[in-house]
Amino acid sequence: MLITSTNMSSSSPLWFPCRLLLLSSIFMASTVRGNNFNKDFDVVWGNSNAKMLNKGHVVELSLNRELGSRIQSKNRYLFGRIDLQIKLVRGESAGTITSFYMCSGGAMHDEVDFEFLGNVSGEPYILHTNIFSHGKGDREQQFSLWFDPTEDFHTYSMLWNPRNIILFIDETPIRVFKNNEAFGVPFPAKQPMRVFASIWDADDWATQGGRIKTDWSKAPFTASYKNFKAKACVWKGKRHDCGNPAWLNQQLDWLSWMTMNWVQMNYMVYDYCSDDKRFPRGFPLECRLPN
Repeated sequence: MLITSTNMSSSSPLWFPCRLLLLSSIFMASTVRGNNFNKDFDVVWGNSNAKMLNKGHVVELSLNRELGSRIQSKNRYLFGRIDLQIKLVRGESAGTITSFYMCSGGAMHDEVDFEFLGNVSGEPYILHTNIFSHGKGDREQQFSLWFDPTEDFHTYSMLWNPRNIILFIDETPIRVFKNNEAFGVPFPAKQPMRVFASIWDADDWATQGGRIKTDWSKAPFTASYKNFKAKACVWKGKRHDCGNPAWLNQQLDWLSWMTMNWVQMNYMVYDYCSDDKRFPRGFPLECRLPN
């Protein structure tokens, strides 16, 4: 079991296109929390492949040869702590991607991604993470999960505040993207984002770089989601005081940094900041700044 700091607890090369959003104003409203997919989300693609279960507390998203499925939050958020529990596709899932992400929409979109790359049975799931700011992504880090994510639900979390973006698995921090705008690195800080969950076919790159294709005889591929929580500032189209919740200034403490570094040393399988073949003229600026 991985040990994390107690004060951290709280109660892609390709990206899946977001629906374009109309941004009507510039600030935020109140802190909210949700736990009902019927109330908190709309099905925006593959309605027949999205099933609301247990009075809306669980949603199953499926992929078949014809189409996948996607839901998006009714609310947009500007900063927050977003948690979602996911149980991934069991068995053969090569070529598929199960995702949980935030996105603002538009050509200059901001986005934070959890994308689970389907696997050949018996191989570990690969978690693909990426962060876009002002339309620029290419900040991929990938992890081999240290548990079987198909046997039970695990909690995947995004903490987004003006200081940093922190990604967690079951409260264990795995990645930080700091706000380095003072050094010229764009950071998502002005565009509200919706929360999305989806499953889709990406066998041109999802599994072993596209070498393993989707086996449609194993379809439908189904992932389950539950316990959506949003402690976040809701965009209401006019300035509101969001207060000063603890997460708004949260950063990793020393023990959490050590835990994250241990995870990255043992389970990270790709880091754009160490890919010198991809960046022969030097790594991106944020890779060269101190943590």
